[in-house]
Amino acid sequence: MERTTPKVDTKNMTVRVTTALVFGVFFFSLLWFGDQPWAPWTYLVVMAGAMAMGMHEMTLIARARGFNPSLASGVLVAWGFLAHFFLVTGHQDPLPLWLVFGAGAMVIHFGALFFDTKLEEALPSQAITWLGALYLGLGLGLQLKLFMLQGSLPKTGSRLILALFIITWFGDTAAYFVGSYFGRHKLARRVSPKKSWEGALGNLGGNFLGALLMQATVCTEWSLVDVVALALLLGTVGQLGDLVESTWKRSAGVKDSNVGGVSIPGHGGMLDRVDSLVFAAPVLYAYVHFVHGFN
Repeated sequence: MERTTPKVDTKNMTVRVTTALVFGVFFFSLLWFGDQPWAPWTYLVVMAGAMAMGMHEMTLIARARGFNPSLASGVLVAWGFLAHFFLVTGHQDPLPLWLVFGAGAMVIHFGALFFDTKLEEALPSQAITWLGALYLGLGLGLQLKLFMLQGSLPKTGSRLILALFIITWFGDTAAYFVGSYFGRHKLARRVSPKKSWEGALGNLGGNFLGALLMQATVCTEWSLVDVVALALLLGTVGQLGDLVESTWKRSAGVKDSNVGGVSIPGHGGMLDRVDSLVFAAPVLYAYVHFVHGFN
């Protein structure tokens, strides 16, 4: 049988790893100081910046199809969700979600009445603005919520964010190499032709290894059931989140989410980097909330 040469882009991989190391040093340093008073504010700023970049890319993707979502409105509403998660503590909720939704509706819809120059595309444009605000506001906002959680172990939130990243990144890395070397059966041919079932199984294997590592080092209260459950949950929704973003790019006929905007060296756009985390963070929060009782 003729062997197929693995399609691994070594040049891009070098740039990708170098960039990941730079960001890794920053995030791991932030997590190390997660119990400092300034740490939540720093994470707030990081998430706010990621939301602005992600919303910018969402508008670029939509404009490639002739729609005209509002970047300003989308960012403001996404920041409203972020502010809610930052301010809510216990029974104190100075910025409730109903207020964010209500104010967001006025910002998006009333703003379009006065500033949208393509009102003939009002329905899809405003719907995409809402999509971007919800997608980024809830997905990244719950990352901030996780970071601020407190439990019996010191720096509980830092531990959970580190677990979120490691489980997801181990899965992504394993999927890339397993898919490159052994991928034969297409997972979602119409959405992402390079993804394979072999890569998807490799992803889950990487998720499981990442979860085991986290249990042994930082999340020592996890049981084996937690390890298996979180590996399967985060791995599944992470891969589905990747495919969701791929459908958006394919529908607009673009390769990377930045579409000519600011690119992260070796990693594409911001949406390309957070597509798995945006869905994995709410699932991790839901798990530790309902299973472990965190609020």
